[in-house]
Amino acid sequence: MAAALLANVLYSTGFVLQKRALGGMPAVSVRQPARLLLRLIGSPLWIVGALALAAGFGAQLVVYRTLPIAAAQGIFVSGLVLLLLLSERLLGERIPGRERLAVGVILVALVMVVLSLSPETDTVGAGAPVPVILLVCVPSLAVGIWWYAAAERRARRQHRKPATGVGYGVALGLLYGVSSLAVKGVSVRSAGLLDRPAAALSGVLGSPYPYLLLFTGAFGLVMSQAALQRCRVSLIVPVCTTVTSVFTAVLGTFAFGEALPGDPVRLALRVMGTLLAVSVLLAMPKHDPPEPPGPAVPPSPTPAATATAEELTAHERR
Repeated sequence: MAAALLANVLYSTGFVLQKRALGGMPAVSVRQPARLLLRLIGSPLWIVGALALAAGFGAQLVVYRTLPIAAAQGIFVSGLVLLLLLSERLLGERIPGRERLAVGVILVALVMVVLSLSPETDTVGAGAPVPVILLVCVPSLAVGIWWYAAAERRARRQHRKPATGVGYGVALGLLYGVSSLAVKGVSVRSAGLLDRPAAALSGVLGSPYPYLLLFTGAFGLVMSQAALQRCRVSLIVPVCTTVTSVFTAVLGTFAFGEALPGDPVRLALRVMGTLLAVSVLLAMPKHDPPEPPGPAVPPSPTPAATATAEELTAHERR
C-alpha cells in the first residue's frame, strides 16, 4: 500500500512537471523524434519530471510483487485526485464541472473493484504463458498506435473543434496497459534476483517482458510528450489511467491466472465497477468548450477612411 501511494505521488508530480516544461518549448512532433528528444533532454525541469516517473516505475515493481493486479490498479487510480489538484495549482488548467464529476465517478467505480477483493481468496499471479501474453499485447499495441495516428489526423484538421485529448488518452492507455503487464511479468521473473541473480536475469531476458517494456517505453515517451503539449494533462492522464487500469485489471487477471471472486456480491462489484469506468470514459466530452468571447473592439479607421472624413469636414466648412 505504501509503495502504491508513493507511486501515485511520483507519477502525478512527474506528469505535471513534464507538462510545465513542454509549455515553454517550441511545438514538438512525433514525426521528428530525434528533434523532440533533443529538446526534452535540454530542459532541466523535464528531466526532473522524468526522474519522478522512473522512481514511480520502481515503486510499481514492488506493488506488483505483493498485491493482486486488480487491487493495485484501484490504488493507482486514486492518484487522479492529486493530479487534478496539481494541474489546477501549478498549471492553471480550468477543469469543467462535468469532468470533475466524471473523475469522481471513475474513483467510485474503482473503489468498487477494490471492495471486490478478498484477502482469503485473492492470490498474486506467479506467471503467464508467453502465447497468452503475446496474444493480449501485440494486438493492443497495434490498436493503440492506430488510435494515436487517428487522433493526430483529427488534430491537423484546422476546421475541427480543439480536441480535449480523449483520443490521445485512450491510445496511450493501451500502450501503458501493455507496459503494466510487462512490469508485472518482470516483477514475477525477477523475484529471486538477490538469491540467484544469474538465473533470475536469464529468466527475465528469456521472456517477452523486457522487450515489451522497451517498445512501450520508446513509443510512449515520444507519443505522450506530443500529446501533453497539445492537450490538458488534467484530461489526458485520467483517461489514460482509466484505460490502463481497466485493461490491466481485466486482461492481467486473465493472463496471470488471478481468479475472479467466487462470492456473487464481490463478483458483481468487480464487473459493475469495470463497466461503470468504461461507461464514464465513453461519455466524456471529445472537445473542449469554446472560450468565452472577449469584448468587441471597434476596427480602427484606415488611412483612406480618415482622409475621406477630413475631406467631408472641409467641404462642410466651405
